[in-house]
Amino acid sequence: MFALFYLMMAQMVILTLPRALECCERIRSVLDFSPTIADNVDSPANLNGNAGEVLQFERVAFRFADADEYTLRKLNFACRCGQTTAIIGGTGSGKSTVASLMLRFNYVTEVRVLLNGVDIRRMPQWQLRDNIAYVQQRAWLFSGTIAENLRFGNENATDEELWRALEVAQAADFVKKLPEGLNSFVAQGGTNFSGGQKKRLSIARALVKKPQLYIFDDSFSALDFKTDAALRHALAYETQDAAVVIIAQRVSTIRHAEQIIVLNEGEPVGIGTHEELMENCSVYREIYKSQTKEEDEE
Repeated sequence: MFALFYLMMAQMVILTLPRALECCERIRSVLDFSPTIADNVDSPANLNGNAGEVLQFERVAFRFADADEYTLRKLNFACRCGQTTAIIGGTGSGKSTVASLMLRFNYVTEVRVLLNGVDIRRMPQWQLRDNIAYVQQRAWLFSGTIAENLRFGNENATDEELWRALEVAQAADFVKKLPEGLNSFVAQGGTNFSGGQKKRLSIARALVKKPQLYIFDDSFSALDFKTDAALRHALAYETQDAAVVIIAQRVSTIRHAEQIIVLNEGEPVGIGTHEELMENCSVYREIYKSQTKEEDEE
């Protein structure tokens, strides 16, 4: 029995050894990996700005490393303080890719993106993202409490500032109804809240940070039209000292923006206000008419 026992142990080791070697190889690959987005400088850049222009795209083009064609081409616009820049287009037109370039999740293939007059590749990533609040397309909350989630971008925020951000994000009402208010428990990913509630809490978290640039990546699609309108009205006052970028699919969300960029197959086909685009951009008119028709049918 002893002999058979040790033979079985030896067999288990022989069977486990290939798995262990493969795991070691995977660990080695992770340890030896060099990130594609790396900092070229350690010290923060001097952000001077240019007549209120927070972010600039200078003839930007982008292509993924494994792609033959460009995903984005000829992007040339500026986001200014106190103004809202909206980006709209069909599915696959490259709207979210624009946001990834702003956050330096990808490097531009041609020319450059500037933050306050400085190429974002010439500043540390922490400095870039300290100046940006990003509300992603899929709302995500961390496990903990509501207060801990809201203070993620500003650890020193007071309770008054948290409630102010919740009021602007149209989330104060349902948070007040919770038994523990700001100290209410949040499950991993925010699974104990509805989609609309997660969106509003994510927006409140961005507002607490008080950055120079707000990026809302299709952050209003989960909200009903009444909440959407109230939220945008409150945001206009709260973000008046910053630049705002809204990436959206609904024209009603962005029709009051000072600058609307219409993307079609990765290329801007129109830039202007809602009224200007209705006159001069056929792609924008088609989007507007299709959505108006859907609303009438509903």
